[in-house]
Amino acid sequence: MLIKEATSHLTKSELAHIGNGEVAYIRKMRTEEVAKCFPEAPDIDPNVDLWALFGADGTPILLTDNRSSTFFKAAEDELKTVSLH
Repeated sequence: MLIKEATSHLTKSELAHIGNGEVAYIRKMRTEEVAKCFPEAPDIDPNVDLWALFGADGTPILLTDNRSSTFFKAAEDELKTVSLH
C-alpha cells in the first residue's frame, strides 16, 4: 500500500508539517467549539452557522459566518483548500 509505505518513513513531526504553508482546511464549527480554537472570539449566537479556516497543522486562521470568506482568505494567503466533514 503506497500510503503506508510513504508514512512509515516519516516521523510524527514530519507528518504533522506536511502541507504547512501550502494547504488549509475548511470546516463547519459549532458555537461551543469556538472558544477552544478562537479564544478571542466574542459570544456568538448559537443559531449562526460558523465556518473556520485552519492551517494544515491545525492553526486557526479565520472564523466567519460566511463560508465563501474562508475560500477568499485561503486564496489571499495562497493556500490550497480542503473541506472536512
